[in-house]
Amino acid sequence: MAEEEEKKKFNFKKIALFGIGPIALVGIGVGVGAFLFMPTQTPVEQVEELIEKKLQQAGQLPSSPGDGESADDPEKVYKDTPSTETFVTSYYTFPDNFTTNLRGSKAFLQISVGVSTQYDETVMENVELHQLALRSEILGVVSEFSVEEIEGKDGRDNLSEQIRLSINEKLELLEGFGGVEGVFFTSFVLQ
Repeated sequence: MAEEEEKKKFNFKKIALFGIGPIALVGIGVGVGAFLFMPTQTPVEQVEELIEKKLQQAGQLPSSPGDGESADDPEKVYKDTPSTETFVTSYYTFPDNFTTNLRGSKAFLQISVGVSTQYDETVMENVELHQLALRSEILGVVSEFSVEEIEGKDGRDNLSEQIRLSINEKLELLEGFGGVEGVFFTSFVLQ
């Protein structure tokens, strides 16, 4: 029995020595390697250094801080450039087509309409919320046009502008603010 206990202890020591030992050594090696070889600069500093080197090579910057400047030169004054905000345009497409007769004609027009804005998402939420009322407004505007008035690009542009004005008027009445900046036809069929 004493021999079996000795073998068990020996096996445990062997496992600890050959199993955990190499893992610990690899971990220590990785830690030391990372400490020695990791850059001391932040990525931003590295990029700025690269840009500065490229500009110096292109001759757009003096190669050393004192180059290109004499004591008689006026002091450089740097201006802050205002940042320009870019606006994201949001789009909303009405789910179904609009079909209506045209004024003074047996012809009808079938269109798919989308609207856009650069205001916040509240405008598109209002368009979706009041979709039923806006559909009625759009159909009313389209039915006021004749075949001759909507032919050609100018006619379509005029129709989209009238729809935009009508949508904004209805949204202002319902929500206090319109905000639709563009009306687009995703399909336009005149029959």
